[in-house]
This record gives sequence, structure tokens and C-alpha cells, in this order.
Amino acid sequence: MNRVGLFVELKARPGKGGEVAAFLAGAREAAAAEPETLVWFALRFDEERFGIFDSFADETGRAAHLNGPIAAALMDHAEALLAEPPTIRQVDVLADLIRAATRD
Repeated sequence: MNRVGLFVELKARPGKGGEVAAFLAGAREAAAAEPETLVWFALRFDEERFGIFDSFADETGRAAHLNGPIAAALMDHAEALLAEPPTIRQVDVLADLIRAATRD
């Protein structure tokens, strides 16, 4: 079960929204390679605001993700892509529902 998570808010530099979107989309495979990352979403709210939500069974999984390749790559590219440092919130998952969806 998903018990803990992260909600990360990102604000792209003006004109860098497409690059942030591409970076996040490209991070999917890295997230899939993390066995303790149970859920991972990259989100776009508008042209400049983005988010990441991911969840884990326990604190060990969350810590592994925070010290893993996605977080490192994000911080390596933050100055060039982001208008401000990412806001990282550690959250508790109160309930979850995840269904497999089919895409056309």
C-alpha cells in the first residue's frame, strides 16, 4: 500500500516550459526502474507550472527516491530550467485507488 509520498511543485523559467515538460516525460523510465516507487505522475498545470507526485510503501522508499537519479537530474538542471527552486513536500497517503487504464 502507498503510505507516504512526495508532491513537488516546479515553476519553469519563461520560455522553458517545453523543456521542463520533456524532462519530466523522459524521467518516466527512471521512475519505473526504482522498485520502491509505487506510483509516479508528472503533471502540467499551465505553461510554466508543473508537478510531480509519487508514493511509496514506507520512508525507506521515499528516501531512496529523494537520493536517486531523478532528484539528482532535476537538481542538475534546476538552474537552467526553473525560475525558482522546487518545492518538495513530504506527504502521508491517507487512501489510494489505482486502476489500470487502457489508452486508445
